[in-house]
Amino acid sequence: MSGFNEVELALRQQDLLDEVRLRVVASSTAEGRESGQSRWALFWRRLSTRRALLSLTAEQLADVGLSREQALREARRPFWTL
Repeated sequence: MSGFNEVELALRQQDLLDEVRLRVVASSTAEGRESGQSRWALFWRRLSTRRALLSLTAEQLADVGLSREQALREARRPFWTL
């Protein structure tokens, strides 16, 4: 057993997917291909997941190891920042 609960695993999986997408965007930009859609998809994902933090209960936040303050701080971050 890894010690992660289902929510942590889902968040970590999404972080890994986002990292892979960033690498794809960087490589496609370096090769001169159009990559705006992938970048916007990543921005949208960040925006929606940060907003989702606001709807979690205190118990759900505790499950993922966040306090309400940390969730609010993360939710207020601009979508273009990591």
